[in-house]
Amino acid sequence: MIPVDGKEGPADVCVIELGGTIGDIESMPFIEALGQFSYRVGPGNICLVHVSLVPVLNVVGEQKTKPTQHSVRGLRGLGLTPNILACRSTKELEDNVKEKLSQFCHVPATNIVTLYDVSNIWRIPLLLRDQKAHEAILKVLNLESFAWEPKLDEWVARATIFDALQDTVRIAMVGKYTGLSDSYLSVLKALLHASVNCRRKLVVDWVASTDLEDSTAIVAPDAYEAAWNLLKGADGILVPGGFGDRGVQGKILAAKYARENNVPYLGICLGMQIAVVEFARHVMNLSDANSTEFDPNTKAPCVIFMPEGSKTHMGGTMRLGLRRTFFKVADCKSAKLYGNAGYVDERHRHRYEVNPDMVPEFENAGLQFVGKDDTGRRMEIIEIPSHRYFAGAQFHPEFKSRPSKPSPLFVGLIAASSGQLDRMLQDCCNDHVVSAKHPPSNGSVHQNGHAKKLPNGLSNGTYYANGNGVHA
Repeated sequence: MIPVDGKEGPADVCVIELGGTIGDIESMPFIEALGQFSYRVGPGNICLVHVSLVPVLNVVGEQKTKPTQHSVRGLRGLGLTPNILACRSTKELEDNVKEKLSQFCHVPATNIVTLYDVSNIWRIPLLLRDQKAHEAILKVLNLESFAWEPKLDEWVARATIFDALQDTVRIAMVGKYTGLSDSYLSVLKALLHASVNCRRKLVVDWVASTDLEDSTAIVAPDAYEAAWNLLKGADGILVPGGFGDRGVQGKILAAKYARENNVPYLGICLGMQIAVVEFARHVMNLSDANSTEFDPNTKAPCVIFMPEGSKTHMGGTMRLGLRRTFFKVADCKSAKLYGNAGYVDERHRHRYEVNPDMVPEFENAGLQFVGKDDTGRRMEIIEIPSHRYFAGAQFHPEFKSRPSKPSPLFVGLIAASSGQLDRMLQDCCNDHVVSAKHPPSNGSVHQNGHAKKLPNGLSNGTYYANGNGVHA
């Protein structure tokens, strides 16, 4: 195996996640592959953790084990025997339920853990530790003598801080695929990391970019009004990446609103490109400005197809993976958020880029390209210096965001949206992460609720930072 982070050696343990439901026809090739892999490496070199639902009947509060029993039976019929059962339920498994599962699933009771509802996702590692899930895994893999008791002080502090959050920050997510929150899961997690870091309770309002367009005002005026009300009520605006021309005009309108009204804005990949197009149209008065992705014949091609790409062979032509970005403006907000670093390494995924031939015109009009690649011809980060926080990145900063090390650009968005950015930039050399040294400001706890889901999978159109819909 190759190193997973480009720095350390090969991994000692490889984690393979196999999704789906036992019995689904589309999962069969993967189940068979896992079975072959299990046979090749042999016992003691693989630990199979089976995740299953244990529903609770609301009327009597009884935990039902039949779904898990049938699931394990089906799994064993496919040649795989689970070593550990991870049972998802609304409450902790009762002892008699655990004994029943152990008897009929042939799994020791010590190897059955409950993943029950908790106040926030940060408590899951603590939950697993308290049930000694790590000891069960180490025993199966014969690694007991090579591991030590995990120290989760940082997770305890983070979970406590999250439960104590009261002040909210509202971010409008303007996108094309807002009907399913998982479409932007990495972005949501990056926002969560940044909001906890800034001691704010995150609220994400989903805004379908098509609903912001003038055509919607004619065919669906209620949706148009609701979308604009959400946008205008947000503390900050985020436009994530995407492909295709549907909803692009709505994203441009969102960028225009943020720029003109001094609302914090972060554009990622396409979100940066449409911010450039908007600036060209409404500041530089280039009414025909566009990306050649959406209008190949535009007279002002602000965003163009990368010269090394192929327009006929789409497979493998993206600019993918970790690339280095050099800061060209030392005192820009982005550089300060990155700790005054001279360069950063971030992950990319795009075929189009800002037209380098138009960069001088943009900079003369007030749009700064503060980050570029090593050639200086590829634009990576944009800023408007006179704005509270108007930033865009050609790369995807959400891919490297971690709970203990949130993405600086996301931290900048949350900080600007909650009035903390100026203070943070003054103290830009400090490491802004959650730690046990920074206790929560109060002891109030916000429990997660369970709202009825709408057809689009969201709860009341709102996403809360703990991953659960909450009644307004």
